Amino acid sequence: MSISIAIVEDEKNYNNALKKVIDYQDDMKVIAQFFNGKNALDDLSLYSPDVVMMDIQLQDMLGIDVISKIKKDLPKTQFIMCTSFEDDEKVFSSLKAGATGYLVKGESMDKILSSIRDVYSGGAPMSFSIARKVLSHFERKNTDQNDCEELTKRETEIVELLSAGLLYKEIADKIFISIDTVKKHVGNIYRKLHVNNKVEAINKFNYFKN
Repeated sequence: MSISIAIVEDEKNYNNALKKVIDYQDDMKVIAQFFNGKNALDDLSLYSPDVVMMDIQLQDMLGIDVISKIKKDLPKTQFIMCTSFEDDEKVFSSLKAGATGYLVKGESMDKILSSIRDVYSGGAPMSFSIARKVLSHFERKNTDQNDCEELTKRETEIVELLSAGLLYKEIADKIFISIDTVKKHVGNIYRKLHVNNKVEAINKFNYFKN
């Protein structure tokens, strides 16, 4: 049984080149081509492809938005982003929207074909550079969480009071210590959380607290 594929790509030459190479394979076939986001939104669900090759930057909208709006109608379809963009925001927005794979344009056709087979079999193919970004993100997140866990009970209490909007003097009065002691604790908090100001400290603390 062949893998059914839809291509959503506004560069016609690249779209057609993908179709030609995919259709040459014995185990896969392109059943639909779209050259803009609107047509993909309107008609993609009619085809229910196994895999969609999705360009992230279509002329009329982001491929991320297409996935977000249509994913619920295609629960069994796997989406692979195929794009020139490698910035963190687009990578994680794509994955959050429901993309399973993320390939950078310029990958060999062999890599693209193997990624289609991989995602169809339950894998999550990514270009090497993208996989490194994802790994770095989670390593950084784990490090940040460990930073928060290093805070003492008193330091945690002070961050919580800062989050509540209290000033140094108000904190000092509330927990019966001097302002200088509050400032010393705040300095230790900044150092342990690797931040430079109160807003960064509060945001980082609350992110992992919640």
